[in-house]
Amino acid sequence: MVNAPGKFGPYSGWDTRVLAGRGPTGAELVRSRIALRVRLRSVSPGDRLPDAGVLAEELGISEITVRRALEVMCQDGLLDRRRGRAGGTFVAADWDAVVAVMYDAGEAAALDSFHLLLECGLVAHTAGELPDGRLDGLRALVEEMDLAGDPARLLELETRFHLDLAETLGGAGIREFAADLLGKQCLLGPAPDPAVVRARNRCHLDLLDELGRGAMDLAVRAVKAHRHAEPDPPPSAEPTPSRSAEPTPSRSAEPTPSRSAETS
Repeated sequence: MVNAPGKFGPYSGWDTRVLAGRGPTGAELVRSRIALRVRLRSVSPGDRLPDAGVLAEELGISEITVRRALEVMCQDGLLDRRRGRAGGTFVAADWDAVVAVMYDAGEAAALDSFHLLLECGLVAHTAGELPDGRLDGLRALVEEMDLAGDPARLLELETRFHLDLAETLGGAGIREFAADLLGKQCLLGPAPDPAVVRARNRCHLDLLDELGRGAMDLAVRAVKAHRHAEPDPPPSAEPTPSRSAEPTPSRSAEPTPSRSAETS
């Protein structure tokens, strides 16, 4: 089914795994939140994860569910289980290589479409109703992204922007929902190129400007432009004028004086 294009569309090919009618299972929640932590660099490949009991309390699920989810992630190669006094569950050193094998372009596209719909809805719901100063934290992130040189830091800030945007426009509960979507996206598709992230940051700034003005249509347009943002083409070198050989003046034959008949 393809919906007619409109302010928030078109959207087609919905995958029921990403629709709001069914929340994530406990195992899916553990998996997506660990992936999000890696993207946000709160843990890195080789780092030890918190104990299962701590994760269970943070996520609001049972400890046995967390343990089972961690075991599956170990079997998949995403985590390592080590025994002994210094043991525990660790993010696999080759996390990026293992995740790359799991990419699913179809499901990643469905998640991206749903995330786009979520942000368009939040923008439409709150445009013109945000108090002064509400967007200051988001503007600070945009400025920090402009200065970031490390690709991993740039990607971390991009992810934080979307989490903070969800909370600013929809509250803590919407932030949690966005975190689930973003965590899944980390596992299903490759990270965007840094040049693309910088192009997206220009859309972030446009979005904040339009939200500040209360321009709903233009703010929604900025959200949609973010999805298709492309880096600027490299400046083309100005053509160097060819240095043609300087014209050589033609040597005209010197006039030969006419030999008039000698007169005596």
